Amino acid sequence: NGIALRVPTPNVSVVDLVVNVAKKGITAEDVNAAFRKAADGPLDGVLAVCDEPLVSVDFRCSDVSSTIDSSLTMVMGDDMLKVVAWYDNEWGYSQRVVDLAHLVAAKWPGASTEGSGDPLEDFCKTSPADKECKVYEA
Repeated sequence: NGIALRVPTPNVSVVDLVVNVAKKGITAEDVNAAFRKAADGPLDGVLAVCDEPLVSVDFRCSDVSSTIDSSLTMVMGDDMLKVVAWYDNEWGYSQRVVDLAHLVAAKWPGASTEGSGDPLEDFCKTSPADKECKVYEA
């Protein structure tokens, strides 16, 4: 099995991960279901699973740190698994830094949990529902 990937953008990268697993008889559907469960649970907003046939530029400004491309998940033989995930090199990382800043601010004595009123706050969108790339707005 093999795939060809062309990544023509400077901002989006791909991880092509191949591992041997201890569990025999696992299917690609099992693997994708496990990633979906994580993305809908403890990794909500950090991990996503994509079922659409997208290309690298479609993941530009993605707020999540990594997006599993479910169509490329493969199981080879009885115990070898391949997972492909896309990520925006800088944007997803920046979102995690913003998450950390919000966490620190929430724990800081005397810090307000409400908006700061800072106009830059509009650029720090952490909700996966916000599909716009605010950094490019004037």
